[in-house]
Amino acid sequence: IVPEYEMKRGALEPRPGHYDFSALDTLFGFARQGGLTLRGHPLVWYTANPPWLAPALEARRDETLLTGHIRTLLQRYPLTSVDVVNEALAPPGHGQGGWRPSPWLKAFGPAYIDIAFHAARASAPATQLVYNDFGCEQGSGANDRFRAATLNLLDGLLARRVPVDALGLQGHLTAFSNRVDQRKLRAFLDEVRARGLAILVTELDVDDSGGPSDIATRDAAVADEARRFLDVVLDSPATGAVLTWNLSDRYVDPPDEWRLKLAGFRYRKTPYDAQMRPKPLWTAL
Repeated sequence: IVPEYEMKRGALEPRPGHYDFSALDTLFGFARQGGLTLRGHPLVWYTANPPWLAPALEARRDETLLTGHIRTLLQRYPLTSVDVVNEALAPPGHGQGGWRPSPWLKAFGPAYIDIAFHAARASAPATQLVYNDFGCEQGSGANDRFRAATLNLLDGLLARRVPVDALGLQGHLTAFSNRVDQRKLRAFLDEVRARGLAILVTELDVDDSGGPSDIATRDAAVADEARRFLDVVLDSPATGAVLTWNLSDRYVDPPDEWRLKLAGFRYRKTPYDAQMRPKPLWTAL
């Protein structure tokens, strides 16, 4: 299992150095009781940070504001795998392979990624360390450029001997626009594997907005897109895990767009519907 919000810094550290581990401890207790492993997500992200963090970084560019948080979590929780840095690249269509703006980038430049991975390895030598992002899955020209930027990022890390073990593909797919190009995806995964890195699908779901109102049609399109994606990903010997982002539509937020809300639209992104009944996506998986 993987925390959706409970490990994000804004939820954990409301005041500098004062942590509230209660929600995360509950998840770990559930995992232990059920004999489950737990992935960490995320240690370093551009958002979901406490309000005090950005001003603190501007006041003093102190690396311990980054490394101390990593050390605190990894020494408290025995994780099998962790997203050390999440979404460091500008997303597809937002720049040509540049960096995503963040308090970390402003304070330390791109070196914050190296600092984070070295701190994670020092704190948890046996944990799989992952760079996690979205944008490598679909087939548009913007996604082509994002794949190239991702490989460039990984090449830089490996050349500098930064201890990255795996690439996390979030797997946020779309059923009715910008679908997966299997040929491009296969070539990209081969490139990642050639670099000696593992591949994880960390946040799989399928956005069904833009489709017809008929639920059966939408469910079939969602299942088909997931199947086309996994037919390629699971063929790669480098792939070690597939996790969905939520289990049931019961827990998926309604759309932000008010017209969809007025029409009663609800996403059907996950393997089970709101009544916990398996859907065609479950069968596809």
